[in-house]
Amino acid sequence: MLLEVRNLNTHYGQSHVLQGINMDIGEGDLVALLGRNGMGKSTALKSIMGLVRITSGSVKFNGKEIGGFSPYKIARAGIGYVPEERRIFPELSVLDNLMLGVKGGKIRNTHDPHTWTIERIFHHFPKLKERIHQAGGQLSGGEQQMLSIGRSLMGNPRLLLVDEPTEGLDPIMVEEVRNVLDDINKNAGVSILLVEHNLQVALSLAQRIYLMQKASIDCEITSSELDSSEEIRAKFLEV
Repeated sequence: MLLEVRNLNTHYGQSHVLQGINMDIGEGDLVALLGRNGMGKSTALKSIMGLVRITSGSVKFNGKEIGGFSPYKIARAGIGYVPEERRIFPELSVLDNLMLGVKGGKIRNTHDPHTWTIERIFHHFPKLKERIHQAGGQLSGGEQQMLSIGRSLMGNPRLLLVDEPTEGLDPIMVEEVRNVLDDINKNAGVSILLVEHNLQVALSLAQRIYLMQKASIDCEITSSELDSSEEIRAKFLEV
């Protein structure tokens, strides 16, 4: 198993925002974490990534404990993070934003086909190649999202944590971002843990889905099971 989360607890002050979270992500998986707003989905990603300090529990990646590690150590272990806010550098060019994702500032093993290079990024993100010297702040919302994903891939992650990638995008860009995630999972072999408010996007991508309610994961289900069950959708997703 690539990622194993066991009995993970996280607090914001006195607020117990994650309560005994358990999940597994295998090699090559694309798994969605869904639920209503405020259930703790983004906090779960941040806790795995070390951006929020966990209170207790275990996070194992590739068989090694990483729970409580600093974010840069978790990134070096092989986990990438695409934040909901994108956090690109608006004054820097597309190329410079991508190069900031390289661990240690130098691309290693460029002859290895599994290494993410600028050329490989542009193969999967042709729109970024067209804008290579354009400032990040001049890109559309969808292009900025692709840049954020591409920057994370430049760190050569085995697992990508992706938080709300289609938020605020028009339908055409939603489809493009959805296709990019499908491509890097199926064709590039990157495992993905996805938080996504767009149910149809999540259903079209994920093999398995964890459903959160009141700071805990209450259900694990396949995409087809969720798609066919109005009762489960009403219980976990509908307002």
